[in-house]
Amino acid sequence: MTTALSSRLNESTDSLLRFAMRADAVLSGLTGVAMLLFAPKVADLSGTTAAFEYATGAFFVVFSIAVLVLASRPAIRTPGLVLAVGNLLFSVATVVLVLADVFPLTTTGVALVLGTGVYTLVMAELQYQGVRRI
Repeated sequence: MTTALSSRLNESTDSLLRFAMRADAVLSGLTGVAMLLFAPKVADLSGTTAAFEYATGAFFVVFSIAVLVLASRPAIRTPGLVLAVGNLLFSVATVVLVLADVFPLTTTGVALVLGTGVYTLVMAELQYQGVRRI
């Protein structure tokens, strides 16, 4: 009895990684759709351009579809690790975007860009922890 219980507890599970990937896909997709719908307003509010907001929104929508597809595959360890690293790099890119002064960001723009970086960092951590459990 204890052997059966112990072996079940030691089995690897991909549920955290699948959850983190799906959550990332859904939240990124919703954000992308909102950015596409409100790009000119977001650009005015943040100090970027409408073209940048449209491009970013479109990227988020395509990204979310790709991540949903990857999350549905039987083996997700490698895609999950790539996604975690990608999210980490995206977090770094948000800081670089603010520090490089690419756009004349407003205070709200800085908060939005850095908030996105924090979000992707949290997703990267969840996905990495999910990969470690497999």
